Amino acid sequence: MKPFHILVIAALLPLSVAAQEAAPMVATEPVAIDGPTVTETGGDAAAVEKPFGPVSAAEVVFADLLYVKRPIVVFADSPNDPNFVRQMELIGRNLSALEERDVIVLTDTDPAARSEVRLKLRPRGFSLVILDKDLNPVIRKPLPWDVREITAVIDKMPLRRQEVLERNPAGR
Repeated sequence: MKPFHILVIAALLPLSVAAQEAAPMVATEPVAIDGPTVTETGGDAAAVEKPFGPVSAAEVVFADLLYVKRPIVVFADSPNDPNFVRQMELIGRNLSALEERDVIVLTDTDPAARSEVRLKLRPRGFSLVILDKDLNPVIRKPLPWDVREITAVIDKMPLRRQEVLERNPAGR
């Protein structure tokens, strides 16, 4: 039985170290919701994209996302919650798949702040909430999900299917 305990501890040790070293992945400045911004550089217009990543729910006006972005909200009671740290790690592995689906990742790790998103969705502890572009919750999960699972749910949404057909009407 002792070798089994050693294996379990050895397997969990890297996770605990990663959780201690990980800082909450929250953007320090609001991210543009309308997409890339255009700036003038040397007379030529060049698209400058803001980094895609998690945004604090307190920095976002929820109504501004209606039919523009598809929110995924990650709630926790603390930024040190192991489920929150794990979820942010999983999301960080494949941000391009989420960006392709017009996803904005919102984080809320302060229940005392009572953000607009927290008041609307009313989570308890850790919660992953996937909303469609009409801002209605589609699915709630009490445990972290991989981006592959999240995108599979998004791809089944009627609005997403409509988007795909509009982008490629021939179905190719």
